[in-house]
Amino acid sequence: MLSFVTEHMGSLCSKNRRYNDAEAEENAQAAEIERRIELETKAEKHIQKLLLLGAGESGKSTIFKQIKLLFQTGFDEAELKSYIPVIHANVYQTIKLLHDGAKELAQNDIDSSKYLISSEKQGIGEKLSEIGGRLDYPLLTKELAKEIETLWEDAAIQETYARGNELQVPDCTHYFMENLQRLADANYVPTKEDVLYARVRTTGVVEIQFRYDQTLFEDENRNRMMETKELFEWVLKQPCFEKTSFMLFLNKFDIFEKKILKVPLNVCEWFKDYQPVSTGKQEIEHAYEFVKKKFEELYFQSTAPDHVDRVFKVYRTTALDQKLVKKTFKLVDETLRRRNLFEAGLL
Repeated sequence: MLSFVTEHMGSLCSKNRRYNDAEAEENAQAAEIERRIELETKAEKHIQKLLLLGAGESGKSTIFKQIKLLFQTGFDEAELKSYIPVIHANVYQTIKLLHDGAKELAQNDIDSSKYLISSEKQGIGEKLSEIGGRLDYPLLTKELAKEIETLWEDAAIQETYARGNELQVPDCTHYFMENLQRLADANYVPTKEDVLYARVRTTGVVEIQFRYDQTLFEDENRNRMMETKELFEWVLKQPCFEKTSFMLFLNKFDIFEKKILKVPLNVCEWFKDYQPVSTGKQEIEHAYEFVKKKFEELYFQSTAPDHVDRVFKVYRTTALDQKLVKKTFKLVDETLRRRNLFEAGLL
């Protein structure tokens, strides 16, 4: 009996040791997790987070690509090559858009004769339109590139391109059409500039576009600037952004500079009270300041009185201009650093 009790007690002690060892291991793992969380939390405090929000086609993806090129590792060859199907798709989609747009204008426009594609190119146009409507696009060959060039040079297509804002013609159109033979080379590897021009639709932080006369892809009767205004106003009123700094990027300034001299700013309902005062560069600056003031007024109208001291800055940008993007983000970084020092009582 005594022997049995001794053995039984020994068995219990052994079980207790195993239990204690397991518990100790669990406690050690829990402590390690807590330590990592604490380290990550401390590290997070030194990270500036930037959320980019913007309407469709406002340039969000291009800004992100520039950040990767400027402040991270850039694109390696494999990443560059991954853009080949995207760029080829852009070419096919664009030439279809122009061909179909020309046909529609030839039927419905008052000056319809301007949009009639020459008879010898109509067959090429139909072929390319069919390719552009597929779900899977073929690799761009030299032969297809030559046919696209032929159609692109047609007078009707050029007239249609001039009305691109009505047809959702992307900004990359002219760039890709002027580089077709290079894009179709068997050994083609996209350049950094090619990647910046490549268009991949993303779900529409805060970045605003200067496309005051362009309609939405989703709703052709709705002006893009009005959608942008509503998006900006909505974001400003969200409780989760009550203490968030706002950097407003008035993007695609290069397009704005050209367009403001041809299309009056007051075609947009929000800018209907705008009055031109001059021409050339002076008018561009006047129009820019007017748009900037509109967003500043909207910011203060949509911000609660006890939150008006949060940082709000406006920058004009051209997402394709690497030097300008770099300069802009240096200013953004400096602004946020000063804000952090102020909140810490060091300024």
